[in-house]
Amino acid sequence: MKLKQIWANLAVEDIEKTKAFYLKLGFKLNGTPSMELVSFLFGEEEFVIHFFEKDALKRSIEGDTANLKRGNEIMFTLAADSKEEIDLFAEKVRKSGGTIRYNPKKDKKKFYDENGYYVCVFEDPDGHLFNLFYNMN
Repeated sequence: MKLKQIWANLAVEDIEKTKAFYLKLGFKLNGTPSMELVSFLFGEEEFVIHFFEKDALKRSIEGDTANLKRGNEIMFTLAADSKEEIDLFAEKVRKSGGTIRYNPKKDKKKFYDENGYYVCVFEDPDGHLFNLFYNMN
């Protein structure tokens, strides 16, 4: 089998809140939102993330969804063109209702990770994690 594309399907509590959050961050809608689904395109390759209303995703997977208050099993990484771009995006996340988990500007002595990446980790209103990074090498 030749795979054509891969995308992610995540559970959310409130489709409208999710739609508003990602639109404020500047992501492009993928298709027309419904009461059970809103979908966005991420990056130049237009990686698709579908955000399903939690009960709709439960029906689809025939089981429970993860409790993101207890932990995550996936973190999406978004590459940036500069440290300044990350700092501006992090502020936009905060103002749009997301949470900054790791802010590189907080610790001036360690503004990059051990691999030479300037890193910022944020979570969306439902607790899905995203890692912003810029390669400083």
